[in-house]
Amino acid sequence: MPGRLSIAALAVCTLAGTAWAQEPAAHGDARHGKAISYTCLGCHGIEGYKNAYPMYSVPKLEGQNPEYLAAALHGYRDGDRAHVTMHSQASELSDQDILDIAAYFAGKPLVPTGKAPGSVPQAATLCVSCHGQDGVAIAPMYPSLAGQHPDYLVRALDEYRKGGRKNPVMKGFAATLKDQDIAVIAQYFGGLAPSLSTESRPYTWLTAH
Repeated sequence: MPGRLSIAALAVCTLAGTAWAQEPAAHGDARHGKAISYTCLGCHGIEGYKNAYPMYSVPKLEGQNPEYLAAALHGYRDGDRAHVTMHSQASELSDQDILDIAAYFAGKPLVPTGKAPGSVPQAATLCVSCHGQDGVAIAPMYPSLAGQHPDYLVRALDEYRKGGRKNPVMKGFAATLKDQDIAVIAQYFGGLAPSLSTESRPYTWLTAH
């Protein structure tokens, strides 16, 4: 992988940033986010929890960029991401609620290692221009992918490819991928460390069982 980004890769990153960007960054209150996220923790607070149908792992969120998490919640709320449960949950949230929940789940975002983890698979060479060779996003509006569940990454790319997620840049990129490319990308980023993790669900009598 060359040390410098190609012009094409840089253009994709720039356009993706424009597509994902929200209003100038506002701060979320993680304490309030924790207080209102009890339903979120029913899925995102359980290690290895899977979406029922179709079956795939719900994403790890701790260590993610809060700006990206907020943008994703806006996408679910506004219908730019197709997921019935997430749309239902997000539709009840105010803009400030979204910022607060994003701040809570992000925790302390991953920091780039500055080290190349090895050779980047050909299928992932364009991805690293935005998501980093170490899987840590180069800017807050992009998602970090290090250690994310590979089956979730496969699902996300397939949704971009099929229109379930409407980001135009990712849709165009995913449209060029074959199933084998997607599998390679998912395995590469899913195996990187330091990695995203699952937010700990508060200990109660119910969670103990």
